[in-house]
Amino acid sequence: MPGSSSSSDPPTADLLVIGAELVATVDDDRRELANGWVAVTDGLISAIGTATHRPPAAAQVLRADGCLITPGLINTHHHIYQNLTRSYAPAVNGSLFEWLTVLYPRWALLDEEAAYLSAWVGLAELALGGCTTSTDHLYVHPEGSGDLIGAEIHAAQELGVRFHPTRGSMSLSEKDGGLPPDSVVQDDDEILADSERLVAHHHDRSWGAMVRVALAPCSPFSVNPQLMRATAELAEKLDVRLHTHLAEDPDEDRYAAERFGKRTVDHFDDVGWMTARTWVAHCIYPDAGEISRLGAAGVGVAHCPSSNMMIGGGGLAPVSELRAAGAPVGIGCDGSASSDHASLWLETRGALLLGRLRGGPAAMGARDALEIATRGSAGCLGRDGELGQLAVGSVGDLVCWPLEGIAFAGALTDPVEAWLRCGPLSARHTVIAGRPVVRDGQLLAGGLEDVLARHRKVSARMQGLL
Repeated sequence: MPGSSSSSDPPTADLLVIGAELVATVDDDRRELANGWVAVTDGLISAIGTATHRPPAAAQVLRADGCLITPGLINTHHHIYQNLTRSYAPAVNGSLFEWLTVLYPRWALLDEEAAYLSAWVGLAELALGGCTTSTDHLYVHPEGSGDLIGAEIHAAQELGVRFHPTRGSMSLSEKDGGLPPDSVVQDDDEILADSERLVAHHHDRSWGAMVRVALAPCSPFSVNPQLMRATAELAEKLDVRLHTHLAEDPDEDRYAAERFGKRTVDHFDDVGWMTARTWVAHCIYPDAGEISRLGAAGVGVAHCPSSNMMIGGGGLAPVSELRAAGAPVGIGCDGSASSDHASLWLETRGALLLGRLRGGPAAMGARDALEIATRGSAGCLGRDGELGQLAVGSVGDLVCWPLEGIAFAGALTDPVEAWLRCGPLSARHTVIAGRPVVRDGQLLAGGLEDVLARHRKVSARMQGLL
């Protein structure tokens, strides 16, 4: 009968994204499909093809004409609450340690409402810029502040963003020789108990999970060695990942030498963190031997280009060397108070530029940077094959990037290089688990203006402007 389906027709998909100029799959074979399409069913990619392959029928169709489709970008390091103190004037020109000292008293005012609003704003900003999965390193837990990470997870679920919160912690205050004030540190037992509670309540080990929890003492200069060791043991027991800052600033090695009599990477190793369960932020200053050790152990690295340039002491992270040594390297925004934005596209472009600045024009291309922001980031989170690529069975997270308009006039030969060289740009569509979160450049979640108004009020309170 006319209009009927034959028995050879593929099953109906939930979502079909079609009409792209190019689909950069970043799969095992690094296939790039001209005039490509992607189908998603039950949150996972069910088919990929080109104009020569008949796509399945779908309950929903998104047009990607004039677009490059990539896997969703993955943010492996962030402090989302810091968007409440963006460009805070008293701290803008300090070193890392000076910057932290100025801001800790402001962050001591964090509560559940502030955590929820900052997460909603930060994750929405990330999604508009093509980020489909984000971590967050929330290590400030003032006394009486409530369930801050639960509030963040609630915001992520409202928006539909895949979320990897980390239960951060600080146990060394100023009186103990650390940087933070007493008001934002906790004792070891409280930190470990809450870490176990959050994993029990929120961590989802299933394929395609939307929420996973990691454990994340802040840094060698804000927690004691006993907590570092105990956290590593707890992560092993609970089978969750570990995250911290490492080799971010020259002051860190000076502190470790004075406090522990060794370099910070040696201390990291001694407390049981030199493992493939771990990924670290920044890692600007490891020496050649330390790079080899980190790579051999499979420790992941969140490369944070803008933050490293803003307050990182002028160093260039050895990204190519770390990757060559076997370390998964992903992309991170870092805190909004240091890099002042949440754009994975901008960070990926920063990785391209810094890679070429460090190693010359052959050291980093747009495809290398895209791979770092997708497959490399997935490796940091322990989700190889699940996130970070467009392949049948992987999660249905993808971004349609428009390659049209004045910025792309004349960019005719290589859509992937054009994507990073000719912007800046935001996503036309951002799809997470087969559901559009951004469509035609607009956030689909309602209530943005109300959230922004509430965020502004809380931000003014925390900055002492009310």
